[in-house]
Amino acid sequence: MKSFLFILNDAPYGSERSYNGLRLAGAIARREGYSVRVFLMGDAAACARSGQKLPVGYYNIEAMLGNLRRRGCEVGVCGTCMDARGLAADELVEGCHRGTLDELADWTSGADQILVF
Repeated sequence: MKSFLFILNDAPYGSERSYNGLRLAGAIARREGYSVRVFLMGDAAACARSGQKLPVGYYNIEAMLGNLRRRGCEVGVCGTCMDARGLAADELVEGCHRGTLDELADWTSGADQILVF
């Protein structure tokens, strides 16, 4: 099985970097023989905040993360970045977890391909 690691750094809305990273992660996760992990750092930590309310017809990062989780993808959120943004573990999208730099290092060393957005 080929493994992919996506590292996202941008806020969920404003630029579309995190959106596009999650779109690609989802497209790969739908294929047989691939595993996908996503690590949210910096402003991307806010991607994992549950309860996002958006205008009708606008993409929803929370829903995209939920879809990835249902496909078996692991989603980690940098704990230091969460703290800096006042984001508590109980505010995360279901299935996302507070991660560490050591976890990211493990995921990085074990990934066949790493994509940074």
